[in-house]
Parts: sequence; C-alpha cells; structure tokens
Amino acid sequence: MDLPGADLVAAGVEALNAVTRGERRDFSIEALLVAVGAPRLRACGLDVPKPESLPAQPELALYAALCATGDGNSHSRYNALIRRLVSFEHALERQCRPPASSA
Repeated sequence: MDLPGADLVAAGVEALNAVTRGERRDFSIEALLVAVGAPRLRACGLDVPKPESLPAQPELALYAALCATGDGNSHSRYNALIRRLVSFEHALERQCRPPASSA
C-alpha cells in the first residue's frame, strides 16, 4: 500500500498480530498508534487485530510509551505520529469510499 504513513500502520498491525499470537507481551509505539486508529482502519476493511490485553485507552498508553523513551520530546512525537495516522486514514478512506454517482 503506497499511502502516507503506511510504514507505521504496517509495522503496527504486525506488532498487534505478534501480541495476539503470544510472541510479544508489550505493545510497540506503532502497535499503540494503530490501536488509536483501529475503528477507522477497520471501517475501510483493514484487518486490525484486537488483542485481549490491549489498553482500554490506547491514546494514553501511546503517550506513556513515548514518555518512557526519555527523550524529552514526547508531546511533539505524539502529535507527529497522530498526524501521520490521520493522513493515512484520510488517504485510505478516499480509496475505500465508493465513487460518487454522477446523477
């Protein structure tokens, strides 16, 4: 898929799959990002796994994971990641939306 942010979404879906299969116990930043956007992604037909251990509020878990990296730039990184996710969602929605009728 050649959409903006597709690399992050692909990595996040794979990481969620790894947690679902029991290969990982923790959620990567990419996995949490995809969990944030999961409803919109699923609405366009993307197969986004939902592990039982998924945090109830992935937005907060994502921010906490960014804070845990200790680089002091968590807020900016969070906003940048969310912008990339939204850009991907918009592009995906344009692709999955049925063409408008010309009546």
